[in-house]
Amino acid sequence: MTTAPSSSPTPAHPGGPVLVASDLDRTLIYSSAALALAMPDADAPRLLCVEVHEHKPLSYLTETAAGLLARLAEETVFVPTTTRTRKQYQRIHLPGGPARYAICANGGHLLVDGVSDPDWHRSVERRLAAECAPLAEIRAHLAATADPAWLRKERIAEDLFAYLVVERPLLPESWLKDLAGWAEERGYSVSLQGRKVYVVPRPLTKSAAMREVARRTGARLTLAAGDSLLDADLLAAADRGWRPGHGELAEAGWDAAHVEALAQQGAAAGEEILRRALAAAREPAV
Repeated sequence: MTTAPSSSPTPAHPGGPVLVASDLDRTLIYSSAALALAMPDADAPRLLCVEVHEHKPLSYLTETAAGLLARLAEETVFVPTTTRTRKQYQRIHLPGGPARYAICANGGHLLVDGVSDPDWHRSVERRLAAECAPLAEIRAHLAATADPAWLRKERIAEDLFAYLVVERPLLPESWLKDLAGWAEERGYSVSLQGRKVYVVPRPLTKSAAMREVARRTGARLTLAAGDSLLDADLLAAADRGWRPGHGELAEAGWDAAHVEALAQQGAAAGEEILRRALAAAREPAV
């Protein structure tokens, strides 16, 4: 992914621009396995591949979603917001060109024109050191308690948080519950997304990074979208938000007065989120 900002300037809005911070995986972009949620093959839309890794296509948008996202990127400050590492994020090529701002590693890195802002990252590291148990303790606990029968990979992301790749049908609910309680006592939260179990420091949030981008851009309105428990703080912090009809938040019944719980699932939900965000961005400033 190149690091130059988009050539299309964000139009000026009375009182400042509109900022749209959206999660990516299973919110706007989908793997081939996740695309078909609630969608028969006969209704499958035309797709645009937006991520290739080791010569294999990994992630897609529908063509309709691609057109909506390109318009959204022209009319707002669109901020891709992800738990992915910087390297994983930079494999994605979204319509509308590279975003000026992007949030990676669940808020641990704030990219500006593709480069991590060092002051922001240092401030995150200081807060984690002050408020959370060392990541080495988390990693040691995972290594001691995870069962090779269902564990496929164990990873540390950007020296900020840990995650496991698991065989989800074999993952015991009791183990996950016990891990969540143990982690909470040490300042961490646990999230299960697809085949990945994340153990993330509680102060490491997408919402804090979104507020920083809003401060820098003078945004008059913040909009957000996401599907997982790691997106709950992002949605709660925005002026308006949307969550799809699938994912951790839907399964947990999570809601907030200013967040719309959509009925659509899978790629259809991604399209609907973009439609609603674009419509909200175009509403006159109050």
